[in-house]
Amino acid sequence: MAASSWQVALLAFAVCVLPALPAASAARAFFIFGDSLVDNGNNNYLMTSARADSWPYGIDTPDHRATGRFSNGKNVVDLISEQIGSVPVLPYLSPELDGENLLVGANFASAGIGILNDTGIQFANIIRISKQLTYFEQYKHRLAKLYGPERAARVVGGALTLITLGGNDFVNNYYLVPYSARSREFSLPDYIKYILSEAYNPQMEAMLNQLNAEVGSGNGNGAVFVAVNTRRAHDDFIADPKAYGFVTATEACCGQGRFNGIGICTMVSSLCANRDEYVFWDAFHPTERANRLIAQNYLTGSTDYISPMNLSTIIHLDRHLHD
Repeated sequence: MAASSWQVALLAFAVCVLPALPAASAARAFFIFGDSLVDNGNNNYLMTSARADSWPYGIDTPDHRATGRFSNGKNVVDLISEQIGSVPVLPYLSPELDGENLLVGANFASAGIGILNDTGIQFANIIRISKQLTYFEQYKHRLAKLYGPERAARVVGGALTLITLGGNDFVNNYYLVPYSARSREFSLPDYIKYILSEAYNPQMEAMLNQLNAEVGSGNGNGAVFVAVNTRRAHDDFIADPKAYGFVTATEACCGQGRFNGIGICTMVSSLCANRDEYVFWDAFHPTERANRLIAQNYLTGSTDYISPMNLSTIIHLDRHLHD
């Protein structure tokens, strides 16, 4: 990692984990790892049931086309790119991810995956987190082959990285599978501790402080690791949706059954008329409008939402560093 560069790692747990940042003169590369909250189409290229490539997903995109994003429109990754002036990155499996597009970064996320390798087995062919990291190594080799090892190292070393993990370990691996192996093995409090220990560290804030001390700006490397409290933002919407301009947080826009909370969103699902009134697009994923508010917390939120600093502060420091 170059001594003059900043790198941000946004690490949010129980629902997500993230890392990231742009440069002063040009937007930095953006790498995304994780699950359906940030998958922008990798699963379109896989034989799996964990897909969002058919209507009404994407109903509020400019051409009303399903893109593989689990939303009515844009997801958090798109909106962070939009806010920091970065070109949207392509899914790693996209045939268009080649040449200059590699310099922009890559999205390795895959709907259905979790921290644990047995999470999402019901979806069969998905890109588990270990495989995502393998693809990242492949990406670096491809980049170095095209642009040389020195430029490749600068692109990767100065990149924004976002990681979102954890939700499926609870939803798909503990709750939705009747008498699941994990629910028989652990009580819920013990399972939470197990997930935390498997992911990074039960004391994540202490871990981040340690990382910032060892490889952060105070050590001359300019790296910054930031934790995002996605649970706090989620609970805000649930507790008082009207305060954020929503009508409901207890019913999904698209689905079936009670509260539109059964199954996935399909062409035969009940579909709301105004997506902006809903916190949830389907039973598990936010609407684009909710994603916009979540992304804004990353950019300008207080330390209640993002710690030790938000992305706007980091961007300001980055520009000051390069002035």
